[in-house]
Formats: sequence, structure tokens, C-alpha cells
Amino acid sequence: MSRRESTKAFKACIKCRALVPVETQVCPVCGSTEFSTEWSGIIIVVDPEKSEVAKFLNIKVAGRYALKVGT
Repeated sequence: MSRRESTKAFKACIKCRALVPVETQVCPVCGSTEFSTEWSGIIIVVDPEKSEVAKFLNIKVAGRYALKVGT
């Protein structure tokens, strides 16, 4: 599986940028139902309370996030 194929398995929440499987209907982080398949960059947050990057990006829940989301 190539890198590009593996990213197609996810879509990004437009509201919070959480990356979720394409089958997901409701974002588990913020509850939104708006998603985009156009996203780039990835950050995985393990401990949002200790992560300076998570604080900068306003991420409060551990998980996988897109850095940029298109609509």
C-alpha cells in the first residue's frame, strides 16, 4: 500500500481537523457531520496537555489530525 493510498482511508473533520475512517458519519472529537477528503499533513497527538504543538493548534483530544483541510 502506497502512502497516497493509505491517506484515502481517512477523511478530515472540517470543524476540528480530526482524521477519521471514511465510513465515519459523526466526528468522535467534536460531533460534527461535515467532512472533507481534501486534506494534507498529519499530526498525531498522544498527550494534548503536554504537547506544545497541540496547544498551538488548539487540540484538546488525543488522536490523528490533518494540518490543512480543504472544503
